[in-house]
Amino acid sequence: MYVVMKFSLCKFCFAAAFVMVVAVAVSAPVLAQAAKALGSFDAWEAYQETDGGQPVCYVGSQPTTAKGKYKTRGETYILITHRPAEKSLGVVSLKAGYTFQKASEADIIIGEATFKLFTDDGHAFAYDQKTDKAIVSAMIRGARLEVKGTSSRGTKTTDTYSLKGFSAAYKAIGKACKVK
Repeated sequence: MYVVMKFSLCKFCFAAAFVMVVAVAVSAPVLAQAAKALGSFDAWEAYQETDGGQPVCYVGSQPTTAKGKYKTRGETYILITHRPAEKSLGVVSLKAGYTFQKASEADIIIGEATFKLFTDDGHAFAYDQKTDKAIVSAMIRGARLEVKGTSSRGTKTTDTYSLKGFSAAYKAIGKACKVK
């Protein structure tokens, strides 16, 4: 059974590792400094680091509930990242804790709005900046976020995230990365 653990700044350091893996995979190899905690905001935590001398800021959270008929599952979380030097702002990414079914999509549901994300192995991303922006706007207005996906074994999952504290955390990374 999958157990959702309460956040602590130490336990969320996995997000820094995830951001670094993505950074290395997407750009030329560069050394990044360790993430600096900007604060804990209810269900969300905010961080800043530098990558190639440029600021990278992100907020993250783990689900409050995770449902699905599975025996084991890896770590699950959602990140919203600013990379102002690359003009990449409010990028939504999530880690499912399993490999997604090939050619499947994940759904983010906030209130009455549903957003489709493309999947890549165990991660999911918005298709474009317009969708990232719409998801972040809905997160600011919303109370909870659900992620629905299907594993490579056909297991359907639903992860629920609290959006309590998201707005404050998102403002903190905007300030740290000088993003309006």
